[in-house]
Amino acid sequence: MVFRGVAIVNLDAKGRLAIPSRHRDRLQASCESHLVITVDRDRCLLLYPEPEWEVIERQFAALPALDPTARALQRLYVGNAQEVDIDAQGRILVPPYLRDFAALDKRVAFVGQGIKFELWDEAAWQARTEAALNDSALGELASTTGLGTLIL
Repeated sequence: MVFRGVAIVNLDAKGRLAIPSRHRDRLQASCESHLVITVDRDRCLLLYPEPEWEVIERQFAALPALDPTARALQRLYVGNAQEVDIDAQGRILVPPYLRDFAALDKRVAFVGQGIKFELWDEAAWQARTEAALNDSALGELASTTGLGTLIL
């Protein structure tokens, strides 16, 4: 199961966010509508089908318990993770502290990223996209990694 593409959705006053309809059936089939949402260092939110998140959570648990960097990562990602379920109307409730973390207000970019989604404030997503279009380092990375040979 791969999630891709961007959909702009509205966040209601109670913090509910509609899952784009094209993803709902696959999420129901793959995880029975059980998702996990957490923070990301880029100030967006990450939304995983629960089985995908469990794989990542096991990787975090396997990190050395006394390593301060490992503990910081565990606190950031696992410590901020919340289970959310898709309701009968196809929405999830984003906890207030996570909405505040990502500065989600009214319009949210729901961005497919393979096994997960990123949730961005629409203006922040547009700014990130524009910055990526103008980032010469991305072109250099494409050249040095062989990505430059992709036909896009």
